[in-house]
Amino acid sequence: MQATRQDHYLPNAAATSALGVVIAGCVRNGDTLLLSGGIGAGKSHFCRALIQSAQVTSGQAPEEVPSPTYTLVQSYRAGPLSILHADLYRLGGPAEADEIGLLDAFGRDLCIVEWPDRLGGEAPVDALHLQFSIPSDGEGRAVCLTARGGDWPKRLAPLGAFGEMSA
Repeated sequence: MQATRQDHYLPNAAATSALGVVIAGCVRNGDTLLLSGGIGAGKSHFCRALIQSAQVTSGQAPEEVPSPTYTLVQSYRAGPLSILHADLYRLGGPAEADEIGLLDAFGRDLCIVEWPDRLGGEAPVDALHLQFSIPSDGEGRAVCLTARGGDWPKRLAPLGAFGEMSA
């Protein structure tokens, strides 16, 4: 199975939000996004933009989207899209992810998972991986999108228009 990979530079918070808006137009129920990266790398900011964009696109008012660091999972609706936003930082492993119902949601809802390493081998094979990082000069953020399987190459085609922000 060949991997799809895209690297993007995000010079500021607005670019991170713009990436969330573009990805919001590419996702559907049953998808899983796995977001890795250190604290402060932009994961929660990206999630907020994606969820609120999906809500606005579906005709809803955007909800407040707090980081689920302490609640572990937050759920949202965006028209027909059922979204689970999980932060697994405080979990010890896959059994705890199962206890909060996350494993059952894979393949059914749009699952956005921060700190997916806590899933062990339970992460969906066809998930879209987003690795966020802070460049060595401390300016902006970088993100690497990687997917194996599914129709991600076709669905991520709109990111070609994202080029002016990914130099």
